[in-house]
Amino acid sequence: MNMTLVIMAAGMGNRYGGLKQIDPIGPNGEFIIDYSIYDAIKAGCNHVVFIIKEENLEIFRETVGKRIEGRVKVEYAFQRMEDIPVGEVPPERKKPWGTTQAVLACKDIVKDAFMVINADDFYGFESYKVVFDYLSSLKTDEKDKYCMPGYILKNTLSENGHVARGVCRADKNGCLSHIVERKKIMRNDGRTQFCDNNGAWHDIDEDSIVSMNFWGFTPSAFRMLEEGFSSFLKDKSTDLSNDEYYLVSSIGEGINGKLCMVKVLSTSAKWFGVTYQADKALVAGYIQAHINNGDYPVKLWEQ
Repeated sequence: MNMTLVIMAAGMGNRYGGLKQIDPIGPNGEFIIDYSIYDAIKAGCNHVVFIIKEENLEIFRETVGKRIEGRVKVEYAFQRMEDIPVGEVPPERKKPWGTTQAVLACKDIVKDAFMVINADDFYGFESYKVVFDYLSSLKTDEKDKYCMPGYILKNTLSENGHVARGVCRADKNGCLSHIVERKKIMRNDGRTQFCDNNGAWHDIDEDSIVSMNFWGFTPSAFRMLEEGFSSFLKDKSTDLSNDEYYLVSSIGEGINGKLCMVKVLSTSAKWFGVTYQADKALVAGYIQAHINNGDYPVKLWEQ
């Protein structure tokens, strides 16, 4: 079965300087993206699409793309601020429109079932495997069935600051019934809490299921995402100069409108990411432990 890995890599790393997606993390200059691609190929993916800023094409192609061009089909899609389905971009806007727009950048490239991940997150092989197996099992009349690996909140926190997470709730059938984006989650004096939009802190269960922005879709998702993005742009309450439209919002609206079903897949995989500069050493250590265990070769692409 053909399956695509879509990697959202247009972000510049808001919390520390530079292109964090191409900051080496492995013993021979490998990046987090390399390990993500390796795991996805091992799970069964045969096509990789990088969603990037157009001005970063050369550096991505030289540092990442060329390493894998002989192994899978590699393509690039550009997230451009001006690419919107309705209306006009206000002159004061300075940034693209968020993760929903990022995924829509590849709608004319991706023709098969696909996974969507963040470029700077390490998800673990098992998550790619369960998503691949689920999407591979779908019948032709199940095109509006999607999926996500569900991570345990306490396994995704940073020791170095707050994080944003999509906090999930599943129904009795294991399908996503509710998801809300919490933008500031961290441990405070032994308690795990999130900060709301008014600056108030609230306790949150460490065993909550969270989305790490890893999704499994069929191509029917593009229509749902575009319709949601159009509604967002038309909404009078949207601040078109600054607001972003996130995938979690698109998917939550799709579930509420009965446009899709999202299966929450169990995974024992641990998530690691470089939200802050100080996280890098922790992730590098975790990767090295996997290498020592035989999960990855020392030189990832020299096989």
